[in-house]
Amino acid sequence: MSALPSFDELVRAHAGDLYRFAYWLARDRQQAEDIVQEALLRGWRALPRLRDARAAKSWLFSIVRNEHRRLIARNGPPLESIDDDALEVADERLGPFGLEMRDAIMALPIAYAEPLALQVLGGYSCAEIAAMLQTSEGAVMTRLTRARQALKRLVAPADARQHSGGRR
Repeated sequence: MSALPSFDELVRAHAGDLYRFAYWLARDRQQAEDIVQEALLRGWRALPRLRDARAAKSWLFSIVRNEHRRLIARNGPPLESIDDDALEVADERLGPFGLEMRDAIMALPIAYAEPLALQVLGGYSCAEIAAMLQTSEGAVMTRLTRARQALKRLVAPADARQHSGGRR
């Protein structure tokens, strides 16, 4: 068990990643900011219960995820507004196919898109994702495989789908 950093240190280290994940979930800049703010408040209150500093990032991501669920329960599903500026950095990393890939990921069912986003945006292992989603590593690996297969079908050129007779 490693020594716990101060809450300020946790916020400085992870705020950007938490915001990107909240934005990916909410697809709205203001809602993402609200989610992160509320998640950080909950994290600050619960910090004494955090036992291991190595778990801090996944713990904060879990709080953001749960806060997003609370927001949905209170206010209903999010509006589908996408602010391109907020994801510009991610698009630059993906290169010229960034927008197409982002749209394809957003088209996936949440059961597949969420673990994929945690892996790609958060850099988490299957074990860490399983802990956050409260499921098994096997279920996470299955969802990631299915997400990748679905992405291949969504971004494959139309002529490739035609040559395969619509089968994949």
